[in-house]
Amino acid sequence: MTRSLKKGPYLDPKLMKKIEGKKPDTAGVVKTWARASQISPEMVGFTFGVHNGKEHIPVKVNEDMVGHRLGEFSPTKKFIRHGGKMQKEQEQKRKEAEIVAAKAAKTAETTKKK
Repeated sequence: MTRSLKKGPYLDPKLMKKIEGKKPDTAGVVKTWARASQISPEMVGFTFGVHNGKEHIPVKVNEDMVGHRLGEFSPTKKFIRHGGKMQKEQEQKRKEAEIVAAKAAKTAETTKKK
C-alpha cells in the first residue's frame, strides 16, 4: 500500500541530517537502520550501509532507485540453495559439461598450433 499523498514520503530525519551539506564522493559509507526511509533525489550518489539485522550492507544509490525504500536493496534472508538428490545430479552434470568443454577447447588450441 502506498503512503497518502497529503502526508508525503517518509524520509528519516536523522538520515537526512547525516547527509545534509555533504558531497557523495567525500561522505563515505553512511550507516543507517532506517530501512523504511524512502530514497529521495538528494540521496543519489551516496553509499548507505543499510542494516539487515546482522550487518550493514553497502547500497550505492542511483537515479533508478528514487522512490523506493532503502530496505528493498538490503535482503534480510540469505538463500543458500534447494537441496536434495535432483540438485546434486544437476550440479554433477554441469561440472561434467564444463570439463568436456575445457578438453574440447584444449584440443582445438593444440590443433591450431600444428
